[in-house]
Amino acid sequence: MRVRTLTLAATGVALLAPAVCPAAASVPYPKRVVFDEVGGVSAAQLRRAVGGCDQISRGRYRENAGAPARVRICGTREAVHWKADLDVDCDGRPTVHCNRRTDPAFAATTAFRQSDGRMLNAEKLPYIVVPPAGPRWNFRAHGIRGGSVAAVLYRNRVAYAVVGDTGPRDVIGEVSYATARALGIDPNPRYGGVPSGVTYIVFKGARATPIEDHAEAVALGERLARRLVRHAG
Repeated sequence: MRVRTLTLAATGVALLAPAVCPAAASVPYPKRVVFDEVGGVSAAQLRRAVGGCDQISRGRYRENAGAPARVRICGTREAVHWKADLDVDCDGRPTVHCNRRTDPAFAATTAFRQSDGRMLNAEKLPYIVVPPAGPRWNFRAHGIRGGSVAAVLYRNRVAYAVVGDTGPRDVIGEVSYATARALGIDPNPRYGGVPSGVTYIVFKGARATPIEDHAEAVALGERLARRLVRHAG
């Protein structure tokens, strides 16, 4: 974890146009959410679903060391969410693009491990990083664990991932190499990432089992995203 930081189907990306509602009928109720023909949820729909902020953190987080603490952790009945920058985490098993040579801040460990006991593979597994549990915010108190399913939004893209690592106590806004790549963001751990415009949504009480099963994370994430949008509507 550092402070700074395919085919789309293979990485679990939903690159979708915003859903289009049918022509208004004479009676506008009941309100109905319309998804695209393959059942996906767009980034725009998810942003609207978490558009407000019922703050659940007792303070705010920094996006980088030394930066002002501006990021609030917000909550709904079904998820927690925040908006921040995106830094690239290469921690875990050494790979071609994630190792001590490519990343000066590389650590060969992750807070959570695969079902076989090995560390996660940041180059292949889309995961996000959360601050460790503490007085500012205890993620465990909100039904979040290693393997919890998340949706990460950037521009018109949605990438489904899991909670895979923890970082500094006062910094937030980091994802694995694979997540950045899935979002069309430069995944280079030295100078990749983006300075703003990323929305993170973590679904409460929902985990991919095993944690390394990305297909399970995508299937579960898509189902939970549809439910979140319906309830918000």
